[in-house]
Amino acid sequence: MDWFPIVAGAFKVLALCTGMFYAIKWHYDQGKKGKAYVKDKRALLRAGGTVAAAFMLSLLGLGLVAFALLRMLGNDLSFP
Repeated sequence: MDWFPIVAGAFKVLALCTGMFYAIKWHYDQGKKGKAYVKDKRALLRAGGTVAAAFMLSLLGLGLVAFALLRMLGNDLSFP
């Protein structure tokens, strides 16, 4: 059983190196194509802002629900 960590480690390194190679190659090929896929910068920024706003609202909602649940269960939430 002493050979298993060596074989598993070698397989892991090989798989990660192969994945990194193809990821770098894909990004390099996308860069050679140019920026034809970004046609409307305003729409891209609007979509990014919408996603960020939705994330912040869901984070705020989760915090409020957690605070209300902890208060309902009787936890002491006051600062010392």
